[in-house]
Amino acid sequence: MSAKPERDVEKGYPKAEFVAKLRRLADALEKGDRFEIQIAGERLYVPVRAQFTIEHERSDVEEEIEFQIKWSRE
Repeated sequence: MSAKPERDVEKGYPKAEFVAKLRRLADALEKGDRFEIQIAGERLYVPVRAQFTIEHERSDVEEEIEFQIKWSRE
């Protein structure tokens, strides 16, 4: 298997599209299925063994919530 290049992409979505992606993710989690998503032209397959976290960050001028999904490629 060839090594994939490192990547750090953040892509904005209209609210309706973001909601649809969250619904598909929730449906896959409930069914115990892997989740498939395309982000900035690359198709990703999130395995069932992935770990899920929610992160909150705050600065003087803004706050951020990140829903994170992590897995090893092994």
